[in-house]
Amino acid sequence: MKTFNLFLLLLICFTGLSAQQLSVNSLTTEHKTNPIGIDAAQPRFSWKISATGNNVMQNAYQIRVATNASFSSSTQVWNSGKVTSDESVLQKYDGNTLKSGQRYYWQVKVWDNKGRESKWSQTAFWETGLLSPSEWKAQWIEFNENTDRYIPAPYFRKEFDVSKKIAKATIYATAHGLYELHLNGQKVGDQVFTPGWTTYGHRLQYQVYDVTKQLQNGKNAIGAILGDGWYRGSLAWSDNWGIYGKNLGLFAQMRIDYTDGTSSLIVTDDSWKATNDGPIVKNGLYFGENYDATKNLTNWNKVGYNDSNWKKVSIGNYDFKLVASEGAEIKKIEEIKPVKIFKSPSGRLLVDMGQNMVGWIRLKVNGPKGTEITINHAEVLDKDGEFYTENLRAAECELKYTLAGTGEEIYEPRFTFMGFRFIEVIGFPGTLTADNITGVVIHSDMPTTSKYESSDSLLNQLQHNIIWGHKGNFLDVPTDCPQRDERLGWTGDAQAFFRTAAFNYDVAAFFTKWMKDVALDQRKAGEIPFVIPDVLNPQGSETAATSAGWGDAATIIPWEMYLVYGDKGLLETQYPSMKAWVEYIRNKSGDEMIWKGGSVFGDWLFFHPFVNDHTTPDGHTEHDFIATAFYAYSTNILANAARALGKTDDARIYDELFEKIKKVFIREYVTPAGRVGTNSQTSYVLPLMFNLLPDELRAKSAQFLVNDIRSRNTHLSTGFLGTPYLCHVLSDNGFTDVAYDLLLQKTFPSWLYPVTQGATTIWERWDGQRPDGTFQNPGMNSFNHYAYGAIGDWMYRVSAGLDTQSPGYRHLLLKPHPTQKLEFSKATFDSPYGTVQSGWERKNGKVIVNVVVPPNAKATVALQTASNVTEAGKPLSANTAISAVQSNNGKTQFEIGSGSYVFEYTEE
Repeated sequence: MKTFNLFLLLLICFTGLSAQQLSVNSLTTEHKTNPIGIDAAQPRFSWKISATGNNVMQNAYQIRVATNASFSSSTQVWNSGKVTSDESVLQKYDGNTLKSGQRYYWQVKVWDNKGRESKWSQTAFWETGLLSPSEWKAQWIEFNENTDRYIPAPYFRKEFDVSKKIAKATIYATAHGLYELHLNGQKVGDQVFTPGWTTYGHRLQYQVYDVTKQLQNGKNAIGAILGDGWYRGSLAWSDNWGIYGKNLGLFAQMRIDYTDGTSSLIVTDDSWKATNDGPIVKNGLYFGENYDATKNLTNWNKVGYNDSNWKKVSIGNYDFKLVASEGAEIKKIEEIKPVKIFKSPSGRLLVDMGQNMVGWIRLKVNGPKGTEITINHAEVLDKDGEFYTENLRAAECELKYTLAGTGEEIYEPRFTFMGFRFIEVIGFPGTLTADNITGVVIHSDMPTTSKYESSDSLLNQLQHNIIWGHKGNFLDVPTDCPQRDERLGWTGDAQAFFRTAAFNYDVAAFFTKWMKDVALDQRKAGEIPFVIPDVLNPQGSETAATSAGWGDAATIIPWEMYLVYGDKGLLETQYPSMKAWVEYIRNKSGDEMIWKGGSVFGDWLFFHPFVNDHTTPDGHTEHDFIATAFYAYSTNILANAARALGKTDDARIYDELFEKIKKVFIREYVTPAGRVGTNSQTSYVLPLMFNLLPDELRAKSAQFLVNDIRSRNTHLSTGFLGTPYLCHVLSDNGFTDVAYDLLLQKTFPSWLYPVTQGATTIWERWDGQRPDGTFQNPGMNSFNHYAYGAIGDWMYRVSAGLDTQSPGYRHLLLKPHPTQKLEFSKATFDSPYGTVQSGWERKNGKVIVNVVVPPNAKATVALQTASNVTEAGKPLSANTAISAVQSNNGKTQFEIGSGSYVFEYTEE
């Protein structure tokens, strides 16, 4: 008996220890953590594994879903049972039909190849939105005093009674324009710029809020403030305003569930009241905001407010498709304080925030009633140290605040944002100090997924600039710039930067939402407009102008998303759009296979030298050449996507089409000597990257590219289309040293030149501010434009060596490239399977390579040496987690399973 008890005790201890050694974490539903408001009928679940030991792989999993976190049998709506599978990313729900407005809880447990079983994970949840249009009972309410371009922001309110004990209360809300929702004196939720920006003519997002804690028994007050936003405000140029409509409107309903099992609805209808006699006198994305605090509507959002002077709302009639929010929520992410307050040479009171940021200023002030303070915004100072705003074009970017005179006042705008580093303050009462100014940084709330670091401080600042350029331009759509009268979703910029963006942050939800808008704005013939949402063509127009390298976002981004996140569902969703784009080009190019006139923008903003002596090459790449190269590239991507989706007939068709385009491309643009196109850098970069050259000419063409770079004293001349691929092409063809020389080049034009000039974000132009302090053409000269930040992808994948061989980083390629120009280069990345690490350090004549592979993943390691390689000081053969070791052509390659490894070899 004692022996049995001892055995039982040991078994219990072993089981507990086994569970501790294997656990599940980071549960997500449709790429989000505990999302509220999901429309998917069969949402997909992902999780990550923590485990001790090497070579850990999942063998099986079990998911359970319930309507209660207790997971009692009566509340379970699905139990997968033990599923023999190593898949842990985007596994589809397969239970009972989901109900609207229901919160579902889920857990997962796993078994591994070591015979271990985990405990159930911590509980995650998601909540469905309203899954049927018939469940919407609200009406559109408006306050239509006038339809002038600038109108005061309307306020809406309603009071109602709650007489039963509340179990749960949920609000579903959206608007024409931007809305800020209030309940019982408090703002609802922490999002800003709701409902976001979609192709409003096709779909409008709504948000879902759990307001159980804000509701109270007895009297309650609900209200909202509306701003012009993207719906009614100015977009682009040429007095382009009210594109989607001239009337602002609110559409919302609250469902209150009571403990007795009953429920009630509070909806927007004609019982609401509204006024536009409030403090937000004027607002606009480009304009800014005028706020008159003497007109404050004190306690307007609380019970008992006297709204007798407010007017009855009018009812609107609209046929919008409402969808639950898919993208990353826009929020206030961080706050920064001024680094300097000073006067310019001309005496203007200026504040330096120390960082080119996107958001607004929060002002703290105390002064007499009626005092007016003006805040202007700028990205840079001119060479004389004066406030420079000419590059903002028609965007006024101005805040005006009129004091109420009630003591300390705090003001920040609601319905505008600025791109700025410097502010000018006019009319401030008293002495302005850092305590009066706070910078509020806003952007889509995307989880940070990586870190890159090197031994070069300028390179680290470049990485900082890439990150800030990214988050400043990812505000629900991937905009080109955040400051001037533009701020549009340029497709070319987005596709050029995507892979870098996917290192910086988890952009899966962000781009899932935006790519659906790309497909919705795509015209019937297949063309993709320049910007998405499309505001440069009349709403409902049957045709749109397009351009090679821009419209190709329709193919490039879904494919790259598949490679990064393993999201075959998104690839399937976007496939018709991808195919329509390629077919559009095929119809335009015809049997000739040359897409004539297909490139509007060419290699946008490639570098022009200052001289025009007819001997210095200007870097121009012929437009039809670019169009045909991208035609081939999108065709090849489409063939690969078809293959991944099991569409074998399409794969064969587009494989054959690619080979035909390639044959014509070589005939038209490639000489027998290996010269290509106009001999510009981009003329070599694109065909080398897109596999459009004969194998026997690749080396010669790569050498011609290098020759051009060296002839410019190791400077680049590429634009938006050539730059993302430039260093990849060099390293792929044996010129990693030249790629490093370009990356580390400090003189103009280069990536590091703006860093030496004090830049804190990526510039639109290589020569935005020249060495003599003068500026480029102010008509197009943003100092926060992420496209050239695409070099970040090379820094991660090549310098640090963190890459993937299969979709979703399931099979990693860890191939670091040491250089004597740096002491170290290292990166970490939070992949769909867990944290990956890759990097190298030069120390005492040795190269030390540190790599980490997460559980349920594996890796191929390729080291730039043929000498003896050790792991943890021992031969590779001593580690059973290392296999298939090969050493040839000056390289050593092998396979590893999950775990942490330290490789070392003698520096050559």
